[in-house]
Amino acid sequence: MVLQYKLKSETRWKKYPGKDKLKHPVGRYDFRLLSEDKKKILADKGSYTKVMKRFRQIEFFKHRG
Repeated sequence: MVLQYKLKSETRWKKYPGKDKLKHPVGRYDFRLLSEDKKKILADKGSYTKVMKRFRQIEFFKHRG
């Protein structure tokens, strides 16, 4: 899975470097989650907490059985 982010005022998505490397607070960004080949959107544009919640759900079911 690939986590991407962008400032709400920008149009281009970038690969997420980590929370500590962002220049602004997380609330000023939009996030999305893509499949590894970047062809399928797993979590559409939303807040950091919303996208990370979906990320944890996918990871949980991936390792469940």
